[in-house]
Amino acid sequence: MTEDELQKILETALPAADLHDVFVEECQDQDIRLRFSLKSGEKWSSADLLSLVDTSLRAAAGVASSLSHLNVTVLRAAHDADVIALSRVIRRDGEAVHVEAWLFSHAVVEPMLHVTASLVRRPSPR
Repeated sequence: MTEDELQKILETALPAADLHDVFVEECQDQDIRLRFSLKSGEKWSSADLLSLVDTSLRAAAGVASSLSHLNVTVLRAAHDADVIALSRVIRRDGEAVHVEAWLFSHAVVEPMLHVTASLVRRPSPR
């Protein structure tokens, strides 16, 4: 899948509140890099960050996937800047997909969140 294809899928499938001006920077094999932006004067809330986590995981595993297990480790507070999410599939096991994501404030230097999750893939609607 190309960056443009994933961008269109995310914009079509996700509620507007979960998009946070998402921009697909990279989409290679099973590795995804997304950038999320704040609107002027806003700050990242915990709910916003969990929304970014969900979007990042589903971008890697498949947008139609459902979360079954989630482990989030908060490493530091978010800055009032763009968030970069790096996510990748660790393992596929039948309908289960095990995914990892790292969230960074502004630049990929020091992560602020590390996430591991299992998702269940649903067949694509035909």
